[in-house]
Amino acid sequence: MQDIRDVIFHEIRERKYRAVLLPEADGVLSGVEDAARKAAELGLEWQSTSREGGTLSRNQSFAELVGTPKQLALAEECLIGFLAKPSGIATAARRAVSASGGRVRIVSGSWKKMPPVMKTSVRRAIVSGGASFRICEQPMLYLDKNFIRMFGSIRAALEAAAGLKEMTKVVQIKGIDRSVEEETRQAVMGGADILMVDTGNLQDVKACRKQMATLLQGKKRRVAFAGNVKIAQIPSLAEKGINILCIGKEIVDARLLDMKLNVLGAVEK
Repeated sequence: MQDIRDVIFHEIRERKYRAVLLPEADGVLSGVEDAARKAAELGLEWQSTSREGGTLSRNQSFAELVGTPKQLALAEECLIGFLAKPSGIATAARRAVSASGGRVRIVSGSWKKMPPVMKTSVRRAIVSGGASFRICEQPMLYLDKNFIRMFGSIRAALEAAAGLKEMTKVVQIKGIDRSVEEETRQAVMGGADILMVDTGNLQDVKACRKQMATLLQGKKRRVAFAGNVKIAQIPSLAEKGINILCIGKEIVDARLLDMKLNVLGAVEK
C-alpha cells in the first residue's frame, strides 16, 4: 500500500524544512538520546540545546530538526513518544527530590512493574530527575515478603544469606505473619542493614524505630518507608527519622510532559 504522505508531498518532497520541539509545560528532559537516535534513523538533521536531565521551560524549544516533509511528518509521529513520558517521570522525580530538601533518599522502585521494553527509559528518567531506582547501591540483596514466607521467617532468610557478606541486606517489614516489632527484632538480630517498612502506615515506622533503638543501643541501621507515599507528604515524613522514602506511582505513573513539533519554514538553499 502506498504511503499517503508520498502522494500529498510529491511536489515538495525534495525541499528541506526547519522545525523545533518544545514542551507545553516546565519540566525536566529525559529520553533525548533515544530521540536523537531515531531522528538520525529518519535521516533528519538534529541539534539539541538541552541534555538529559536538563531543565525545560514552557514553549521554549530544546531541539531543532531539518528534513524533508515526509521526514518531519514521521518525526512528529514518533519522536515525542521517546520524550514525553520519560520527561514526565523525570519531572516528578525532580519534584520529589526538591521536596525532600536532601534530608532523605528518594527512591522509585516501581519501574519493575513497567513493561520490559520501557524499563531502561524509566530507570534513566528517574535518575535524570535526581532520584534513585534502587533502595541502595549495588551489591545489595532485597529479602521481600515472599522470600521470607518461603524460608518461614526473617531470621531464616538472613541466615541463608549470611555468607553474602559484601552485600547490603535489605529486609521488607510487612507485619503480616508476625508483628512489626517481631519482624524488626528478627531483622536487627539477623544483621539486616536496611529495614523497609512497606506498609504505608507511619505508626509501623514508629514501632520499628522504637524496637531498633532498644536493640541497637546507638548503633546505626537505616529505615526505609513505602506504601502509596505521596510527594506532598515528603516534607513531613523527612522529620520522622526515615532515611529512605520510596515514591512509586506518583513518579513512575506521572503524567507525560506534553510536547509539540512546530515547522518554522523552508530552509533557504
